[in-house]
Parts: sequence; structure tokens; C-alpha cells
Amino acid sequence: MAFWWPIIVLAFAYAICRFLLMLIPPNVPSIDVDASDVLDGNQTQENSFIYIPPRGRTQQQDKKVQCYEPATMKYLGYFPALSPAEVKDRVAHARKAQKTWAKSSFKQRRQFLRVLLKYIIEHQELICEVSSRDTGKTMVDASLGEIMTTCEKITWLLSEGERWLKPEYRSTGRSMLHKKSKVEFHPLGVIGAIVSWNYPFHNIFNPMLAALFSGNSIVIKVSEHASWSGCFYFRIVQAALAAVGAPENLVDIITGFAETGEALVASVDKIIFVGSPGVGKMIMRNAANTLIPVTLELGGKDAFIVCEDVDVPHVAQIAVRAALQSSGQNCAGAERFYVHKDIYSSFVSEVAKIVKSVSAGPPLAGRYDMGAICLQEHSDRLQNLVNDAIDKGAEIVARGSIGHLSEGAVDQYFPPTILVNVNHKMKLMQEEAFGPIMPIMKFSSDEDVVKLANDSRYGLGCAVFSGSQRRAKEIASQIHCGVAAINDFASSYMCQSLPFGGVKDSGFGRFAGVEGLRACCLVKSVVEDRWWPYIKTKIPKPIQYPVSENGFEFQVSLVEALYGLNIWDRLRALVNVLKILTEQNSSSSKRND
Repeated sequence: MAFWWPIIVLAFAYAICRFLLMLIPPNVPSIDVDASDVLDGNQTQENSFIYIPPRGRTQQQDKKVQCYEPATMKYLGYFPALSPAEVKDRVAHARKAQKTWAKSSFKQRRQFLRVLLKYIIEHQELICEVSSRDTGKTMVDASLGEIMTTCEKITWLLSEGERWLKPEYRSTGRSMLHKKSKVEFHPLGVIGAIVSWNYPFHNIFNPMLAALFSGNSIVIKVSEHASWSGCFYFRIVQAALAAVGAPENLVDIITGFAETGEALVASVDKIIFVGSPGVGKMIMRNAANTLIPVTLELGGKDAFIVCEDVDVPHVAQIAVRAALQSSGQNCAGAERFYVHKDIYSSFVSEVAKIVKSVSAGPPLAGRYDMGAICLQEHSDRLQNLVNDAIDKGAEIVARGSIGHLSEGAVDQYFPPTILVNVNHKMKLMQEEAFGPIMPIMKFSSDEDVVKLANDSRYGLGCAVFSGSQRRAKEIASQIHCGVAAINDFASSYMCQSLPFGGVKDSGFGRFAGVEGLRACCLVKSVVEDRWWPYIKTKIPKPIQYPVSENGFEFQVSLVEALYGLNIWDRLRALVNVLKILTEQNSSSSKRND
């Protein structure tokens, strides 16, 4: 016992010291970001009129990215649609900055993360308001999807990022016991990202954080539907980089349309795309010209499965949020709901009661649970999906309400809607809706629901609810998708140590987690002598040029000595190897004499 006392005392003292160090706040500088021109109430008269989309021509023809609040159609301003030459120039500046940043220390990179984290925590309301105004999501939804996920990613990188980018030693195998083998992770260069409009803050910060922490620079094309917020968030990144002495142009935000995105793909060393399957396929074709790696996070049609042994009111609340995501048009969420036949009626009744209490309207008014549709004419597409389902036998059992709208924004909303009696012949169950629609289908067995869930060209995620966790895990394990939640929805995305991505038309490759971080790296295998210069690799005499007559016999015996399944066969082969070497050395000695 006397032997253990010093160890216990030292361990206790160490724990106390670590705790005391935690009480000392890190020295993190504050940054100042000018937000005077984005705060509501500070708009100039020029930027306060209702934006009316031009008829007969597209924004691309105007060479301007027009920005407006989808909830009110209030004009916010415009940004230039960059030409291919301008994109190429931006990437060249980023490439030059990356050469310097690649030599930066992890200490400097962590300080950059801390500066960002401090600003985000202190300016949550501003960040959420900007997101809300540009996409129509509510403040709560912006906090959940923009702030929390980004803070979680930053804290994960701070605690584990360096560990996963350090050289990783691997086993050398039997034939290379005299060697050391490792994997090194080097920056690729300039990462390009083309991101969607649904979560403008997190969709910028997610690839940017991984790219910079792994030593890259990044150029991000923001969506033409969320350029106003993206360009403001860029100011935050610029101020944080300046605070830690990072080179200029390490991060850049570009605005434009398809031509701008195509130029970015042609100029960078890797492309990350978040968007639709159709555009994802075009990006892959363009990336093939330069053979750069591609990560695609595309559409989703996630299955939400409810077994008969659940707490119905509890799961109904989660289901409605999964369908609507508080601002349902701003996140794919769950789009197919499968409920066991024994609780089908009670579940439908419960979710109908909740949805009827949900109202859509201008999110910043503070009285609404849902925001606006960011895409023009998307409400017409959603209504067409509903009409197709009704024509094929579906029935609407509940709809939410829509609050007071300005005349210019009346087409920017779609009421939350529940449909029953749906089946897989309906477009609503096959095409990504990206809207506040909840189609509910009944199932009779676990085998039945697995087949239904897998009957989709998408494979992003799923959620399975059961009173038996083992049963829920068994169902989820059979669903062909990249992300699964057991008795919860979307919780995996809050675990930033986990990779995120899908299969089939939901894309491939992963971001987030170790896999996403290392995907920004050139993965290099390195082998070196373990005891150099005392032991060096030498070619055995029997297989040196000119190869001896028993060279092949030597190789056969060597393979059996190393990999034979029977220890006695391996020993016998080893004896033969030594015998051949001895004979070869003797022959060489006689020739030399």
C-alpha cells in the first residue's frame, strides 16, 4: 500500500492543477465587425423597396446577384456575378496565401478558432438575424442549425483536430519488420466550396474550418439565394484571420451563378459541393477535366420510422420538428414517415394537433413557427407534389396557418401540411420536396418498413424509434444510408466527430469528423529504415542481377517462411532460405578467391 500512496498523491495533484488551469480564461482577442449596414432599421431608402423578380429574363442575364428577404421580399442589395477570369484571379491569390499558411503552427490555427468562437458566442443574435432575413428561417432554427453546429465543430477541432492530422504510425507487416511505416497528412492547396442557401452561416464555416485547420486556403461560392448573408459572414472570417496574423486572401467568398461555379471547379485542388443531385453530376463532369477530388452532399429523402411500442406524444413532437425543422423549407429534414399500423391513427391524430398550431409568416415578427421559402416559385412545385398525391388517393388531414403577409411575398409561403394514405407511386414519396410537408404511410412489419425505407434513390439519413433500442438499431442497420439516429432525429450532426454524407443520389464523400478533416489533405504513405544506418535494406544475393539459378526457389521458400499457415512449414521454409543464402555466399567467396 505504501507503494501506491505517492502515485495517488501525484495523480490527485495533477487533477487539481488541471482544474485550476481550466479556471484561467484563455487570452483571446476580440474582433470588431461592422454590421451597421445589415441591421434591420438601418437600410437606406434605396434598399427598402419590395423586390419584384423581372419577368422574361433571369438574374444571370443581368450579371448581378439580387438579394432580398424571402419573408417580405424587401430588397437588400446586389453583388456582382464574377466572371471566370475574376474567379481564376481570386484562386491565384488564395494559392499564394496558402503557401504561407501551410507553415503555420497548430497553436496559431487554434487561436484563430478561439477568436471565431468568442465572436460567435457574443454575437449570436446578430448572426441569427442575418440568417433569418436572408433565408426566412426563424431565430430559433438559426440558433439550432447555424450557431450550435458551428460551435460544436470549432470545439471538436480545438480538442482533437491536431491529433488526427499528426503522422499516424501503422504496422509494417512481416516482410518489413526492419522498417517504420506511417501516414502523413499534408494540405492539398486551395479548397473550393460551392454551398447551398439553407444554412448560410454553417455552410460557409463548415468547410472553411476544416480547410484552414488542415493548412489549406479556401474559396467559397455562396448561393445566389443567400449571397447577402454570406458576404457579411465573410467579414467575421476576415477579422478573425487578421487578429491572428494570417495572410490575406486565405479565405475568399465569391458570388455569381453557374459560370462562376464552373470556373471555381476548374481552378482549385478539391471541390466540396452542397446542393442538388443534378448540379452535383455537372460538377463531377467538370472536375474530371482536372481530376480533382470531389465531395458531394446532395439531396435527401430521409425515412422517419415509428414502431408500435413508442411514447406516441413524445415521438410526434420530434416528428413534426423533423418534418418542418421549425422552418421546414430551409432544411431537407425527414420527408417520409412510416408508422406501424397499430398506432397509425393515434400518431396521425397527435401530429395533426401539433401542426394545426403551427403558423407561417415573417419570422422576425416573433409570432411564427416557420419562415419563408427562399426559392422563387418553389411553393408552386410543393403544391404540384401535393396535388399529384391527392389525385392518386392521398388525403390532407391537417394544415397549418399562414399569418399576415405583405402583397409581394404572398407566393413565398407554403402552409405545413400532413397527408395520409400515401404510397410510393406518388411523386411526393420519391422526389425531394424540401418543404413543410409530412406524408405518413403505415407499415405492418420490420421487414416491410426496411423495404419501404430503401425504396428511394436517396440515401442520406434515417431515424428509427422503438421502445426496444435493440430493435431500432437492427432496423437502422439495414437501411442503406450514410447517417442513422436511434430514437432521435439529426442528433448525429451535433456530434462533429462523426462523418456526414450519404449514398446513391445523396452523394458521396464525407465532411465533418476525422474523415472530413483528412479529406482536405494529401494522404501520403512513408516508409523508412527503423534502425538506420545500422540496418539497411539489401537485396539478397540469390535475386541480385544476374538472378541465380535457385532465385525462384529462394522466393518460394521466403514467401512460405513469412506467410505459411503452419508453424512447422514456416520453420522448414526458413531453413531452406538460410541454406540457399549460405550456398550463395560460399559460391561468391570461391569465385572471389
